[in-house]
Amino acid sequence: MNSTTKNDAKRPFPWHLIVFLFPALLIYCVFSVYPLIDTLFLSLFDEQQGQAHFVGLNNFITLITDENWSHAFWNALSNNLKFFIIHMLVQNPIGLLLAVLLSNPKLRLSSTYRTLIFMPTMLSVVIIGFVWQLLLSPIWGISEEFLYSIGLGHYFDAWLGKESSALLTLSLISVWQFVGIPMMLIYAALLNIPDDILDAGVVDGANPLQTFLHIKLPLILPTISMVSILTFVANFNAFELIYAVKGALAGPNFSTDLMGTFFYRTFFGFQLQQGSESMGAAVATLMFLIILIGVMLFLFFVQRRIRRFQL
Repeated sequence: MNSTTKNDAKRPFPWHLIVFLFPALLIYCVFSVYPLIDTLFLSLFDEQQGQAHFVGLNNFITLITDENWSHAFWNALSNNLKFFIIHMLVQNPIGLLLAVLLSNPKLRLSSTYRTLIFMPTMLSVVIIGFVWQLLLSPIWGISEEFLYSIGLGHYFDAWLGKESSALLTLSLISVWQFVGIPMMLIYAALLNIPDDILDAGVVDGANPLQTFLHIKLPLILPTISMVSILTFVANFNAFELIYAVKGALAGPNFSTDLMGTFFYRTFFGFQLQQGSESMGAAVATLMFLIILIGVMLFLFFVQRRIRRFQL
């Protein structure tokens, strides 16, 4: 037996780690793990005359195939995909561009710009929805007068009141509010790039664009990957903005309905729709599975390619 083995045998068990980790683990299990397991369990039952009956996967089959449920489900899922794609194609590239600009040491007042861009992120989604609803109102909003003042008045329309533009408008409002998050994450990653690497690129004759494409971008790809995952998870959990602006019915004609608002109506009921705990749990379970499968596929295909690219 060598000295290392003897030292390991004499080393006491780190009970202090359990003492410090137990409160956090307990809180996590009570408020995250237990509700998740209970939701999965509840989705397998159906309540009839006040009694729960085990129905297996019937709730999921009904949700996906029954004509009374399937149209609303697929509509909400389709809108959620559009909501996510808009954020990926608009929010994250803008966040990347802003991070690159603000990381330039020659830019004056960069800290002020960062604060102003990130400030909407700290505001309540309810406040943001209410304010933008006032701004875009055709009756008392200022958007119409503003567009006319710059010669673009003929483009103004009741964007929140039309099925063709309501979801896009709400998506862009969400982009405006949360673009500060990818900006700050990518900005922090850019600041962590060693100056020696950048200086070596300048010595080799690389211009700013080449420096970004061939040096900075490969080094911040893991951060961009993490931002994409956070965007996917956040968008498929979105609820507050749609509910604050368009209510639980997600009008007009459910054109802004997302999985979050669909779950709210299904579980709690709304107006003439009666709530169902089992069907609501089935919707929540499908939301969880969609997020889980999406993150796993992203990590398996995209993350592996990023690691190969870096190597």
